[in-house]
Amino acid sequence: MQDRYKKMIPGTILASILLMLLGVLLDDPADILPGLYRIVTMQDLLITDYVYIAGVGATLINCGLIMLISVLIIKLSKDALNGFTLVEIGLMAGFSLFGKNIFNIWPIILGTWLYAKYQREPFGKYAGVALLATSLSPLVSYMALGSIHANLLLGIVTGVLVGFILPSLSAYTYKIQNGLNLYNMGFACGLFAMMIVPVLIAFGDQPDSVLYWATGYNETFTIVLTILCVGLILTGLFFAGMPVWAVWAGYRRLLSTTGRAPSDYLRMFGGGPVLVNMGVNGLIGMAYVFLVGGDLNGPTLGGIFTIMGFSAFGKHVLNILPVMLGVYLGAYGMHYHSDYPSLQLAGLFGTTLAPIAGHFGWPYGILAGFIHSALVLQTSGPVAGLNLYNNGFSGGLVAIVLYPTITAIARHRRPKLRDEDYYDLFEESGPIDTSRWRTHAKDHPSSSSEGAAETAHPAYSSGMLDDDSE
Repeated sequence: MQDRYKKMIPGTILASILLMLLGVLLDDPADILPGLYRIVTMQDLLITDYVYIAGVGATLINCGLIMLISVLIIKLSKDALNGFTLVEIGLMAGFSLFGKNIFNIWPIILGTWLYAKYQREPFGKYAGVALLATSLSPLVSYMALGSIHANLLLGIVTGVLVGFILPSLSAYTYKIQNGLNLYNMGFACGLFAMMIVPVLIAFGDQPDSVLYWATGYNETFTIVLTILCVGLILTGLFFAGMPVWAVWAGYRRLLSTTGRAPSDYLRMFGGGPVLVNMGVNGLIGMAYVFLVGGDLNGPTLGGIFTIMGFSAFGKHVLNILPVMLGVYLGAYGMHYHSDYPSLQLAGLFGTTLAPIAGHFGWPYGILAGFIHSALVLQTSGPVAGLNLYNNGFSGGLVAIVLYPTITAIARHRRPKLRDEDYYDLFEESGPIDTSRWRTHAKDHPSSSSEGAAETAHPAYSSGMLDDDSE
């Protein structure tokens, strides 16, 4: 384990404990256990806001427990610690506020563990996939509790099947999006759910989306989120083991990247710039919710936590704002209000398309956000609310269509993944030496054979550093 990552696990454990303590302080302790019972007995189809059905206390305790489980799985499986580790934790924390609970994630994790055994490979190689595949945890809850054929064994078997299939499927879908959709697992889970839902309907089931949406918590969550984000910024600047000038210089260089996957900011720039990026992006996400007159609740906090998690792996202020603006404009073009719940989430989760803005420029980011705002409202239908990462499914479709269109007609810059990019994102933990190169190929030594040889991994030299190559 690299020295720069030694504080990651203890820091995350501390954060999860603080979340649970905060849950006890913000709610009547007598309501917490009944609230947790309601959480684990819900079908969890989108959009099921745990704050609405169970209260703040039970929701935050579920979040803290899910974070602890995630950290223990990462630690015990010896999964490599890197920027994507923060993505995994951020996603698990975010969606534990609306859809993932301490019971419905286990069958999927078990399925991925069995897949690793079947492949005779260490589970650590697939631990990240196991956690992210819990995007389909509502399918587990539905088959156990909501289906006309519902029983506990059926839910467990369904989850194991999901966990067994997703590793190979997600590896393939990663290739076809050219790194322009950051939520690759959401796209893979969307494709899987599109096959499962017709099968369920053929056997008499009728899963459908729901809407449980809490309001009236803006003041409480604003205080909590502001303290968290400001704390991250201050920690990154003054307590990350780097001089302030070095943190600021690293953050400025981070802002010059496109964000196209794979973009492991933790390995590239270190902890200080990443913590600053997380805090800044969290504040931006909160500001967007207020701009559209939205609500801070379980789903929108989940969106903000997801942005903060991907702040270590592709998102920064310059590539997420164009996409947010596109979603905002799209709401009015469709005669919706921008505070419509699904569009609030689209403005946050739609930043999965940030690499389009980063690579092709902000006008294309606005275009991507505009298209996404319309598409994401329709993609939830075919998957019947069973895929929590619905914006990742929509984002994958947008990325697949826009990539060839833009490169053929407009910009002719092709960020095409090559064979050496198809490596397991979860295996590498060594820092990348960025001192000898810049983030764009026109200033980058990799244009020569000497510079190319100095990068730490071929996936990063071909994926991140040749952004302006043909």
